[in-house]
Amino acid sequence: MAELLATILSSSRYDIAMIERDPAAVQLLAEPDELVPRDRTSLDGSMDAVVRRHDGEKEAIDAVRALRRRELLRLALGDVLGRIDLDALGRGLSDLAGATVGAALAVAVRGEPAGVPPIGVVAMGRWGGAEMSYASDADAMYVVPDDATPAQIAAAIRVVAKAASLLRLPGADPSLELDADLRPEGRDGAMVRTLGGYLSYYDRWSQTWEHQALIRAAYGAGDEDLVAQFLAGIDHLRWPPNGLDADEEMAIRRLKGRMETERIERGTDRRRNLKLGPGGLSDVEWTVQLMQLRHAGTVESLRTPSTMMALDACESEGLMTTDDAAVLRDAWQLASQLRNHTMLVRGRTSDQLPPDPRDLSAVAVQLGRNKGEASLLIDEYERTTRLASKVVDRLFWGHAE
Repeated sequence: MAELLATILSSSRYDIAMIERDPAAVQLLAEPDELVPRDRTSLDGSMDAVVRRHDGEKEAIDAVRALRRRELLRLALGDVLGRIDLDALGRGLSDLAGATVGAALAVAVRGEPAGVPPIGVVAMGRWGGAEMSYASDADAMYVVPDDATPAQIAAAIRVVAKAASLLRLPGADPSLELDADLRPEGRDGAMVRTLGGYLSYYDRWSQTWEHQALIRAAYGAGDEDLVAQFLAGIDHLRWPPNGLDADEEMAIRRLKGRMETERIERGTDRRRNLKLGPGGLSDVEWTVQLMQLRHAGTVESLRTPSTMMALDACESEGLMTTDDAAVLRDAWQLASQLRNHTMLVRGRTSDQLPPDPRDLSAVAVQLGRNKGEASLLIDEYERTTRLASKVVDRLFWGHAE
């Protein structure tokens, strides 16, 4: 335990902050085999137990957030010590987000009189793809049954707003931001809709980018049957039987170009942006999603919210070469690891590679490099993303070599 703790204290501000909040949590190091993600059923059971144990709203949500902090620490300790891989971490963080959101809804319902309808939470983005990072928000949409009355829908809106507020409250325990901006009509749209309301909107008014966003829709929390009905109702949009036409592909490319222009912070080195830089996370994800929109209507193995599973399917179905798939896979995984371990080292989120050489050196050591090899890690990242950018130029942008 002492050796493991010394490793943690010398390399991860993120872990240190949580250990300072709960020193007894170092007992997790007594059983290194336990530094792996708990499954969703186990997490749901623990969250339900702490909610039932506390009658007051504040006490209940404090207990939920404390349990989430303990489970985040379990994952972070396992990550720093090399006990879990990137896929397991993404699933673990996503399952933990789902269990936490479900518990927050259960707490929020207590403040409402009888009449709150079942609420299904549709996980979107990295949450839906089971690929969350330490810094990820929980992108979500909220659905209620078609027979919900206006009064019940209003109650559901209050519950959802309360749950989001409880999870984002400032405090010693890490907050979880529930982001509903991917819902129909964005920030101007209704926070909660009926199942029929969602399906009617998507069939009549939705645009290609919204169909693309639905690729990573999955069950998040709440009423599982409602979410399953929602997913069945939008499958024909995210897996279009006839693929995409030229105008739809052009619309996707225009949106990506505009997003990169608007979201990369001015004065920063675009090449060091892990998310939006050339060959980074966004490049790989949008390329894979374009393949899914083109072919998933006829290729069933592409119908998955997971980027890496879809990329594997693209390779196995012959939609891209083994070499191209390997290049994209390496770039996505390395960028994801760098993003996660930057958070572990610095204790705060960033999409940029660390500017401080000491932080960069610590990240390199966590990723299995020797001390003093930070420059080699940068060289590897630049080489990997340069190759990925060339593949993206061909497969996404349609540029000839």
